[in-house]
Amino acid sequence: MATATKDYYRILGVSESASADEIKKAYRKLAKQYHPDANRTDPNAGERFKEINAAYAVLSDPEKRKQYDELRKFGGFDFRRPGGPAGVRHETGAGGFSFEDLAGFGGLGDLFSSIFDPGRRRAGPRARAPQKGPDVEYVVDIDFELAARGGKIQITVPISEECAVCGGSGGEPGAKMQRCAECGGSGTVTFGQGGFAIKRPCPACMGRGSTPEQPCHACNGSGVVRQQRQLQLNVPVGVEPGSKLRLSGQGERGALGGPPGDLLITFRVKPHQFFRRKGLDIYASVPINVAQATLGSKVRVRTVYGKHVVLRIPPGTQSGTKFRIPGHGIRKGNRQGDQYVEVTLVVPEKLASEQMDAMKKFAESARLRY
Repeated sequence: MATATKDYYRILGVSESASADEIKKAYRKLAKQYHPDANRTDPNAGERFKEINAAYAVLSDPEKRKQYDELRKFGGFDFRRPGGPAGVRHETGAGGFSFEDLAGFGGLGDLFSSIFDPGRRRAGPRARAPQKGPDVEYVVDIDFELAARGGKIQITVPISEECAVCGGSGGEPGAKMQRCAECGGSGTVTFGQGGFAIKRPCPACMGRGSTPEQPCHACNGSGVVRQQRQLQLNVPVGVEPGSKLRLSGQGERGALGGPPGDLLITFRVKPHQFFRRKGLDIYASVPINVAQATLGSKVRVRTVYGKHVVLRIPPGTQSGTKFRIPGHGIRKGNRQGDQYVEVTLVVPEKLASEQMDAMKKFAESARLRY
């Protein structure tokens, strides 16, 4: 029985029955821990970060996860067994297993190859077609009023870009490239035993088939660097917490000249000290004093659009009474909600002597009426 070397559940530290939320929580924790920007002195952090992203890309997609789980059971592969493969070969023997043999299983062969054979696209004519880059997920915190009104903001997204110094080759400019001694220039090595074999990118040349005499000083030979990309983002009017926005072509770079992936923005709305939102309606509380509640009054109330409206408080208004201001809620398409204002009675802690006398006279007259 062959042992596959990538167990995405083990990489994220979750069980096979983990929920989507558990997988996302584990991914965010590990991605933060192993992000290259936070581990500049650890040369292994970059590879660990790539593994974590690759695991999440599969396990966070219900269809890919379903296929992946099927592959874990296919052909006697044991993903739970610790340790590495039993042997390494540079060529698959006669009768050996290859990912191309799974081509008739509803796309499982392609998925299997993308998981365990990312170097295959460099190894032969079938895989030399340009590959679209992976998507990038990013959470943006926005103010309550910006979410209601919409507008433009500037964001900074950490993203991997092709190294400008070496052009993605991994070699110092002017350095000669030599055939990889580990894989013989094929870009892949094959792990396996018995009748099964699994191709993997060559760890020595990272699947390129060649190695530079002198690695690039800017990217340490990886061919990619982590950059902070500045983007102007249009926040839709009335965006809700958790809403997503896809920006085509703003993700990670594609392989072999392929198009870049997409940037998936998730909006997180900050709470507001005055406004609350329920659907398209806005809620707020306004304090009034005893005189305003008793005699009636007019108060200026702030709206989510930055303007104020005058709200009439009728005489005898009780604390907790709600008033509706039509058409001052959230706009969405051809619909617009309302704003609801709840008045709360505020009793003064201290009164001047003349105010105290007036209140006593008022209380006395009230007792006489009852």
